Amino acid sequence: MTCSDIVELDVIGEQCPMPLLKAKRALNGMAAGQQLRVLATDKGSVRDFQVFARQSGNALLSTEQVEGVYIHMLEKAGAGQPQ
Repeated sequence: MTCSDIVELDVIGEQCPMPLLKAKRALNGMAAGQQLRVLATDKGSVRDFQVFARQSGNALLSTEQVEGVYIHMLEKAGAGQPQ
């Protein structure tokens, strides 16, 4: 996977539900297998993205916190998987 295969979404400073809603919109425009890197400061985004991944079929590859910014890596579900 190259850097161009990773889409970055900066929602720093936005509060629930905006980080998740904007991530859903971004994923809808992506191809199966592409990755989305979300930068958020909303603490609730950690739980939101875990639940979203379970319910949507998209994979939550990782979540980490760096200097107050939560970095969520998601992978768009492949063909034939729920979204």
